[in-house]
Amino acid sequence: MAGSPRFTHLDDVPWQEVRRQQHDERTASVREKWLEFSPRYLSLYARWDPGMIVHAHGHNSDHVVFVIEGEMTCGDVRCTPGTHIALDRGDPFGPFIAGPEGVVLFEVMMGDPRSFPADPAGYAALLAERGVEQLPNPPIDMPAWLQDTRS
Repeated sequence: MAGSPRFTHLDDVPWQEVRRQQHDERTASVREKWLEFSPRYLSLYARWDPGMIVHAHGHNSDHVVFVIEGEMTCGDVRCTPGTHIALDRGDPFGPFIAGPEGVVLFEVMMGDPRSFPADPAGYAALLAERGVEQLPNPPIDMPAWLQDTRS
């Protein structure tokens, strides 16, 4: 029925590994549970492994990030549980570095959730400085109406 609420339980949604890196002898990843994914918005629950680095980037939509557990840095800002980050469509933020225990996030993107890199040279330098190798992005189960444009 149109206009009715849709209910999703976190336990009923599979994890998708969306980013992967090699940190010395271990692999670090970003994993997400896409709770609702439509042309209007994406809401997701994310878990980043300790030390995971995500490049500075922007999104083709407004974007909200809320830190639930652990911590990360966003650029020079330390983000601990309870931190709310709001980003307007097209504005860049980051890079992000997950803390020593990793980080758990809730995110909502209103519109096209795909991202674009903001500072590829800075990201390459950060990875080299920390001895981290960016691995190919794992395949993800994108909706048929949206092309995967991850770099």
